[in-house]
Amino acid sequence: MSEAELPARLGYRFRDPRLLRQALTHRSYGAPHNERLEFLGDGVLNCVIAWLLFQRFPGLPEGHLSRLRANLVNQDSLSRLALSLDLGEQLLLGEGELKSGGFRRGSILADSLEAVFGAIYLDGGLESAQAVIERLLAS
Repeated sequence: MSEAELPARLGYRFRDPRLLRQALTHRSYGAPHNERLEFLGDGVLNCVIAWLLFQRFPGLPEGHLSRLRANLVNQDSLSRLALSLDLGEQLLLGEGELKSGGFRRGSILADSLEAVFGAIYLDGGLESAQAVIERLLAS
């Protein structure tokens, strides 16, 4: 997959492509890496999903909404989504992670996807991040 294909699959074009590169850079590769973007993206993802669930299911109590959100934003679901986007092919990993198959590891894929969401938030704001997250997780 070329560098241009991931933004097309995300449905978002970065104004600052360096943010996407950082989001795809694992700490084993070097700095700047994606851990801070992952932290931010995790918060953005949880906020967006909470808002979407709150809007779509007005009669559900808090406990049900929390369980729905947990099912949507766990490592398994995020890593499957990252795989469907071929995110692993775009990751910048250190030699050890490459040799051990880090580009297929669920935790690395999920964390990198969260970092991408954080990068979109920084690049285009909450509305852009929400649009991408909603489109990718709508089903």
